[in-house]
Amino acid sequence: MTSTASEKVRWSTADLELFPDDGKRYEIIDGELFVTRAPHWKHQNVADNACTQLKLWSRQTGLGDAATGVGIIFTDDDNVIPDVVWVSNQRLSEILDESGHLTGAPELVVEVLSPGEVQEKRDKQLKLKLYSVQGVREYWIFDREKETVEIYRRENAILKLAATLFKEDNLTSPLLPGFSCAVKVCFS
Repeated sequence: MTSTASEKVRWSTADLELFPDDGKRYEIIDGELFVTRAPHWKHQNVADNACTQLKLWSRQTGLGDAATGVGIIFTDDDNVIPDVVWVSNQRLSEILDESGHLTGAPELVVEVLSPGEVQEKRDKQLKLKLYSVQGVREYWIFDREKETVEIYRRENAILKLAATLFKEDNLTSPLLPGFSCAVKVCFS
């Protein structure tokens, strides 16, 4: 049997075990491999600031926890590393495997856009679709260049854009009762 140029290689979670630990981020979405270098300082700063706000709220309420750079293995063909996740205590006990990876959807996923068309397509289209299909309840996309955050919320079983917030706005969520954060804090 001959192979044609139009046939795509499908990557799997097992393939990730063969890649070096070289500081790059290897993700698979629908069998397609995405490789990105370590995030820009400002990118990581936005992710850390968002995570800090979620952690502070989580400590006050005791309802869950947030973390940066946690791997999510949804399926053998869908293995990603979001910038930040927030997951309730109950959900965490259901989806955390013995290797410390999530194997199901956290309630909230946060991504910080990296510059470039490919990166924007990955976060705003491919990951949006993946998180929607997998059951994520909210998806926040921070744009550090524009200093905005797009809020997607689950509506009729899919994630839909609910709001675009600017640095002058406050970020709240029905998912996180009493959570409120000035958007500008995440970009400082």
